[in-house]
Amino acid sequence: MRRISAITPVVNAALAPLTIGRRDPDRAFDRLLDQAVKASGGTAVGDEVFIEDFRFLLRDFAAVEGLTSIGWLSAIGDIRSRLENRLRIRRLHATLPLRFGVIERPIVVVGLPRTATTLTHNIIARSEAHRAPLLWEWMHTDLPMEPAAEQQVIRSTRRAMRTVLRLAPAFWSIHPQDPERPDEDPFLLPHGSQHLARAPLPDYERRLADRDFGADYDYLKQALQVLQHGRPHKRWVLKSPTHLENLPELVRVFPDCTIVWMHRDPVTIVGSICSLVETSTRLHVRNPRLDEIGKMCLRLLERLIDRARESLPAIKDRVIHVPYDWLCSDPHQAVPRLYDLVGANWTGEDADALDGVLARPDRARLHEYEIARYGLDTTTIEAAFGNYGRWSTMPGPEPSHR
Repeated sequence: MRRISAITPVVNAALAPLTIGRRDPDRAFDRLLDQAVKASGGTAVGDEVFIEDFRFLLRDFAAVEGLTSIGWLSAIGDIRSRLENRLRIRRLHATLPLRFGVIERPIVVVGLPRTATTLTHNIIARSEAHRAPLLWEWMHTDLPMEPAAEQQVIRSTRRAMRTVLRLAPAFWSIHPQDPERPDEDPFLLPHGSQHLARAPLPDYERRLADRDFGADYDYLKQALQVLQHGRPHKRWVLKSPTHLENLPELVRVFPDCTIVWMHRDPVTIVGSICSLVETSTRLHVRNPRLDEIGKMCLRLLERLIDRARESLPAIKDRVIHVPYDWLCSDPHQAVPRLYDLVGANWTGEDADALDGVLARPDRARLHEYEIARYGLDTTTIEAAFGNYGRWSTMPGPEPSHR
């Protein structure tokens, strides 16, 4: 399988003159912050903590050994986009009574990556009574726009996605994305392991381990308030594996939420996650160390599960546990039951649409995910997760585990 296109080195060489800002990341950051302020019509005043956290992240990217031109420009573009979105949302909240918008009974899908969280998210979001933010809405959160302006944003997002796919064609089979389909909350949430998929960032990773994510979840609510203002109110459906390590913050901000936790034996998924990170890292860094990718992925996934299990007793009434095999072996029986468990109505329209949601895009070949490729083995993975692997053997949805 070709992870990176043959043209990628040529593109890196051509883009090299544009990476001069890496020599002075603080100056580069100041420049992109100015750009974000102008594009958003907002102000950076009063948001210094949020802004300085991204300055720290850019400094860490600048220090990465072997960072490619694509890697640097990708980091710059992503940080600028996130700053612009933040300043836009703050401006809207300052000028409109958005804070009074109630986010009612959201459904939040969580679970380790590759545990059918995307499938479950899409199935629940497909209901006419529900709504999940689309990828482009996470990246450009705004009030309703004129159709022409909206299409311009969608086209811009699609061009960026297509560029990534041309440079890293393996993403077609690993994690296809569409700007007009629902996608994960980390496209809005400012900080998390999404940045570690680009490059090894040891200082940033250590900072994440001790981070207070409370303000990030307040920001998530503010974004949803923007997206539902002037639009039909429906029940929000959210999704991210990283919510697992922040369940208390999630429930504090959304106290009437329902959490759907997907379970699958970690041994069956860790290699696949490493493969995804390898593909992304190869696009951004020359000659990444695969054993370091394996260690990092296992470290992050173990932390997700440990923190979720620690916080579970206090929020157990909000959690529905769903085994991967229960859902995927007979979805036509399982999905109506899942709707009932989350307090949603299963309609004839939902039943008619289910096969279309279940259909997977045509993939020419599956990606590689042998755990030995990343210096891992079954014993190491099982030791990291303890008895969590047995949670995936539940016969069906059950009340919370202790």
